[in-house]
Amino acid sequence: MEATNKDANEMLPTQSIEASSLEGITADFRRDLAFPKLTEEMVQRLKHYGREEAVPANVILYTHGDSQIDMFVILEGGIDVLLPALSGGTKIFARHRKFDFSGEFNLLNSQKAVVEARTICDSHLLRISRKEFQHLMRAEGDIANLVIQATIWRRIGIFGEASSGVVLRGKRGDAELIRLQRFFVRNSYPHRIVEVAPEAESGSVSDSMLPAVILPGGRVVAHPSITELADELGITELPDSEMTYDVAVVGAGPSGLASAVYAASEGLCAIVIEGTAPGGQAGTSSKIENYLGFPTGVSGQQLASRAQLQALKFGVHFAISRDTVTAEQIDGVHKLTLAGGIQVCARSVVVASGAQYRKLSVENYEQFENRGLYYAATAMESLLCREREVIVVGGGNSAGQAAVFLSGIAKHVYHIVRGGSLASTMSQYLISRIESSSRITLCTDSEIEKLEGDPSLECVTWTNRRTGETTVKPIGSVFVMIGAQPNSGWLFGTVKLDKKGFILTGHPHGFETTPYATSVPGMFAVGDVRANSVKRIASAVGEGSVVISDVHRYLADHRNSFSAQPNSALAALRAVRGQGEQQA
Repeated sequence: MEATNKDANEMLPTQSIEASSLEGITADFRRDLAFPKLTEEMVQRLKHYGREEAVPANVILYTHGDSQIDMFVILEGGIDVLLPALSGGTKIFARHRKFDFSGEFNLLNSQKAVVEARTICDSHLLRISRKEFQHLMRAEGDIANLVIQATIWRRIGIFGEASSGVVLRGKRGDAELIRLQRFFVRNSYPHRIVEVAPEAESGSVSDSMLPAVILPGGRVVAHPSITELADELGITELPDSEMTYDVAVVGAGPSGLASAVYAASEGLCAIVIEGTAPGGQAGTSSKIENYLGFPTGVSGQQLASRAQLQALKFGVHFAISRDTVTAEQIDGVHKLTLAGGIQVCARSVVVASGAQYRKLSVENYEQFENRGLYYAATAMESLLCREREVIVVGGGNSAGQAAVFLSGIAKHVYHIVRGGSLASTMSQYLISRIESSSRITLCTDSEIEKLEGDPSLECVTWTNRRTGETTVKPIGSVFVMIGAQPNSGWLFGTVKLDKKGFILTGHPHGFETTPYATSVPGMFAVGDVRANSVKRIASAVGEGSVVISDVHRYLADHRNSFSAQPNSALAALRAVRGQGEQQA
C-alpha cells in the first residue's frame, strides 16, 4: 500500500487527541492510515520477533481492562475488534484480515485495553510479545513508523465512537469534574461526559457521589483522585523497584520530553516522572506559531502528544500522576521518592520540572479555581466561554496566544496587564494581532480587584491604576497567565537554588562547568526550572536534547562503579559486547 512508503510523520493527524478533535472527528478519521496492510516482506521480518499460533474461532485475544497486551499479525483467518455500543451489546470497530495487525495506542504504553479482539474463524496468527515488540520498534524503522501511524489514528477513531473508555458523571461547571476531564484529555484517554442536573440523581450514581467515574467494567468510583484513576486505568507505569535506570527525567514538559527521546534513542534506559500529564506548561497553549517547523502553528497538546509518541517508540517508561517528593544520592545512585512512597533509582537525573503560573492576590481566589479561573486556554476550556465575554491576564506570549485564540470563540476578550504596554514581554506578531482585533480590548496599567459569584465566578472588577477608573463586568471565565514560579520545592536542601527557587547550574555552582550541571554530581537541570534559562519552548527543547551528551559523559566517567551493580544496563551492554568480541 502507498501508506507503507510515506513518512509516518506526514501521516500523523494535524489535530492531537484532545477536545478540539472531537467535533467532526468521524469525518477526519482516516481508515486507510489507521488500518494499513503489512507487505509480505515486512511479515517475514516480523516472524523473527514472534511465534506463530493456531487459534480457534471465537477466542478472545484481549478485552477491556487487559494490560500489557501482545501484538497479533494475521497470517490466515481474521480478528474482529469490538467496542461497546451505547445502546448495549457490542459493535464492530475494525476487521483485521491477512497481513493486518492488531493493537492501538496502548501497544506503546501501559494503558489498559479499551477494545475487545476476538478471532472470527480458525486463524493462523503471529503473536509478538510486549518485550519483543519493544525490540522491533527500535530495530525495524519502517515498520515502527507504520505502527505509530496506525495506533494514533485508531485511537482517534475510538474517540470518535464515544462509547469506549470511561464515563464521567457530574454537574456542569463543577471544579472537580473539570479537573478529571482535563486529566483524560491531556492523557489522550477515551471518555465521555454525562451531565447531571443539579437536583437530580442519575441511575446508580447519587448526587452525593458526584462527580463519579464509571470504569469499563461498570464499577463506579466516586470522587476519585487522579493518582487512583491513573493506576486503575494503566495510564501510569509504576517504576520497577528492582531497576536502576540510566536516567530519570523529572517533568514531561518540552525539555523533559526532549531529554527522554534523545536518551532512549541513544540506548539509555530512561523513565519520565510527571505529576499530571505530558506537555507541562506548554501543553496548555492553544496555538504556538513561532516554533520552528510549524508554519501554521501547533497547539501545545499536539506538540506534547507527538513528543510522547517519539519517546514511547524508543521505549521510554512514563510514571504519570506521580509527583517527586524528595531526592538523595547514595553511593553514586540517585534515589527519588515519589508520592505514595514509591522509589525510583537512577544513575543520573535530569530535572525538567518546569514552572507553574502564579496566582492573583485577590480575595476568594481559591474559591473560583476551575470554577471560572483557569491557567490554560485550550479547546476544552473554550467550550465554557463560547459567545461570552472573558478575561485574559498576563503580558507574556502564553497570555497573548490565549487572547488571540479565545477572540475567535468568545464574544469579547479583555486582556488585562499591569504594565503600560506589551512591547518588552510579548512577541511582536502577537502584539500586532491583539492590537488589530476588534474582539480584544487591551487594558494596560490594570489589575483585578474583586471576584464574585456563587458557586462559580459571575462578576469581575478591575481598576486602571493610572487613571483610577474601575470596570465591573458580568464575566464567568478568567484565564490567568501572570508569570511563573519554579517547581523546585522537592529539591530544597538538595541542590543550590537562587532566591526565587530556580536551580543554579554551571560554573561556579555546578559539580562540573557544563551549563546544565547542578551542585549534585549526576544531576542536571534544563528548561524553565533552571536559573537564567530562556523561557521559550524552543530553548527548552534544545536544552533537553543537548544535556544528554553531558549525561552520556557522566555515565562513561563512572562506568566502572555502575558496571559493578547487577541490574546495571551498562553492565548488560558490556557483557553483550564482550560476548561478541569472544565470538569474533
